[in-house]
Amino acid sequence: MTTHAPREDIDEADVEVKKPKRAAAGATAVAVSMKRAISQMGVSRTARTLLRLNQAEGFDCQGCAWPDPDPSHRHTAEFCENGAKAVTEEATKRRVDPAFFRQHSVRELADRTDYWLGQQGRITEPMVLREGATHYEPISWDDAFGLVAGHLNGLASPDEALFYTSGRTSNEAAFAYQLFVRAYGTNNMPDCSNMCHESTSIALAEVIGIGKGSVSLQDVHEAKLIVVIGQNPGTNHPRMLTALEQAKKNGAKILAVNPLKEAGLIKFNNPQKPAGLIGHGTELADEFLPVRINGDLALFQAIGHLLLQTGHVDHDFVQRHTTGFDEWADSLKELDWAAVERATGLSREQIEMAAQMFRDSDATVICWAMGITQHRNAVATIKEITNVALMQGNIGKPGAGLCPVRGHSNVQGDRTMGIWERPPQHFLDAIQAEFGFDPPREHGLDTVESIRALRDGKAKVFIAMGGNFTAAAPDTDVTEQAMRNADLTVQVSTKLNRSHVVPGKSALILPALGRSEKDMTGGREQRVTVEDSMSAVHASRGPLKPASKHLRSEVDIVCSLALATLGDRYDIPWESFRSDYTEIRRRISRVVPGCEAYDEKVDRPGGFVLPHPPRDTRTFPTKEGAAVFTVSPLDILHVPEGRLLLQTLRSHDQFNTTIYGLDDRYRGVSGGRRVVFLHPADIDMLGLEVDQFVDLVSEWEDGSERKANGFRVISYDQPRGCAAAYYPETNPLIPLDSTAIGSNCPTSKSVIVRLIPADETPGGAISGAGGSLGKDEGHKSRVAPNQLS
Repeated sequence: MTTHAPREDIDEADVEVKKPKRAAAGATAVAVSMKRAISQMGVSRTARTLLRLNQAEGFDCQGCAWPDPDPSHRHTAEFCENGAKAVTEEATKRRVDPAFFRQHSVRELADRTDYWLGQQGRITEPMVLREGATHYEPISWDDAFGLVAGHLNGLASPDEALFYTSGRTSNEAAFAYQLFVRAYGTNNMPDCSNMCHESTSIALAEVIGIGKGSVSLQDVHEAKLIVVIGQNPGTNHPRMLTALEQAKKNGAKILAVNPLKEAGLIKFNNPQKPAGLIGHGTELADEFLPVRINGDLALFQAIGHLLLQTGHVDHDFVQRHTTGFDEWADSLKELDWAAVERATGLSREQIEMAAQMFRDSDATVICWAMGITQHRNAVATIKEITNVALMQGNIGKPGAGLCPVRGHSNVQGDRTMGIWERPPQHFLDAIQAEFGFDPPREHGLDTVESIRALRDGKAKVFIAMGGNFTAAAPDTDVTEQAMRNADLTVQVSTKLNRSHVVPGKSALILPALGRSEKDMTGGREQRVTVEDSMSAVHASRGPLKPASKHLRSEVDIVCSLALATLGDRYDIPWESFRSDYTEIRRRISRVVPGCEAYDEKVDRPGGFVLPHPPRDTRTFPTKEGAAVFTVSPLDILHVPEGRLLLQTLRSHDQFNTTIYGLDDRYRGVSGGRRVVFLHPADIDMLGLEVDQFVDLVSEWEDGSERKANGFRVISYDQPRGCAAAYYPETNPLIPLDSTAIGSNCPTSKSVIVRLIPADETPGGAISGAGGSLGKDEGHKSRVAPNQLS
């Protein structure tokens, strides 16, 4: 094993396909975690790091936002396989130093894959790409801050600047960042939520009065029925499997709804228990519905219709706490079952079985993720899910509620701290009262609108607090050109990524401390705080020596940018904030609702839980003063003959745009990423062959087309007419203007495509496997490029 970064990039000739796994985790997950960690961190560093991960006195995982158990119930190893991979990526011994940038031009780096870029290691010093230069070069921190301030203060309007935030940013950094941006004079604060759970935030705010889930971890444990819809917990939130296992032990039923029958929906081999390592593990889904892509709205309307027919309604809850029930019930009296079956790909019998599971449960938790949120009708679908929960009174009682599972570790906390382009007036009023200036009241630009502004020359400066905006955003060609239009792009980062190699006319890379590293800013050991998917807030303290003496914390970077740009404007104490994060937390306690005595409460082991009126008191702070039943028309996405409906998804070796490796173990694919999963009958219908390379061409209502080249055809069980492929490789297929109604979230799960023989083969020689393979069988084949013409 070695800590050296890979010298060679992905060769798609090395792709190997085996039979998909039917269980998640187990001994293999432990072995993979340790191998990856030790190869990049070494043995002692691995132990020091992983044993502090997700502990009450340790640091929060950089990966998903699944909540931690109570401190008294945490395991010594309180992490999952992908959590270990996330920490390994950050705590690696690999380094990207000035010598690396002297060796590699920006143009050369732009030709590398996202995987290769990320595997090079931690960035050690601030770097600048000056206008017209071919290589990044070192720059001092003071000169970097001065460069940013000069550009910002030279703009014709503050609205010509964009300030992006990723979900990794701590609450302290997020609060300081939004304060800086608003003191500067704009609400242009796009964030990663705009691209993932914005549909959830919008829908829930309108119908229950708060854009967050209404459950606790204990509710999941106590539920009688758990519905997991549009979510792959085995890869995206593996620690959720432990909660599902506990619920099953307590007698819960699980209904899984997803186009692909993912391993983490079928069975969990808990590596914390002997039975999970050498035994039979825990069967999870009692029933599985292989719904067609975008069939979820029709499915929940059908379930609501069936529950109404049999009178399974909590009339007391509906009368006391809701409005609009009669109109909604009237809209579902008649149901076009042919349309429902066409939209869902399910039989009436399958849907009736699912409705019976709802009838049999008096405490139901409904979980969802981006398989629900990234459709044109995503907001309507989430409202329909909420309708079903409301009709049975499944909000505000033990073992029941709505459970949107956020992807990034603090994306929910960032929004709580004010990172939003559309802030509520009461939050701005609190900023004004606390800091003595009137923040801008006009709505700012979200992610899609920000890309348009850069594309059209209306925005000149782009600053990103973490993340990999260029790779994460839709319409890759348009996004990359938009970024290159900027006068200055600034990336606050830990590792190299696509956004660094698609720069503006000038560009800065400002290297930040990671979660796993000790923060001694201001000469004292600092801690930060984060919020998980279930509104629990807790502290995070990194144990490791920083990767470089030149790194600064996110809080330090934000406050230093503010000082350089604003000086003493409004007399905001940026120097005090920078030297002692307690000062920021004291201001949070006076500005952010529910955060009174914030600094004191986060010192408790495990932190504290933010108030949630629907969950806590069955009160709903909507404009109607009650939870709202919503009528939505049945919306069926028409797919022309000879086309497929594509969803983009993660590999098991991936978190968002961070590619950990090339092993999608649960789906049986390793060695490459440019693959497209198709039903075997669709392969035949389209006249294709397994292993053949195809180009994906997306087709849109406005007549436009987009193309992504060189994907190997893989046979995979899923509904007819559906397809799946990894992002960010498929992000070029999604137009900037194709977004969810009401939330403006890109429609990455509803992409109509046609498949054509590949123009050229990726990575030189081609390899692959397909057909019906035995349990441990797999093979590689090589086909000359001209055989595909």
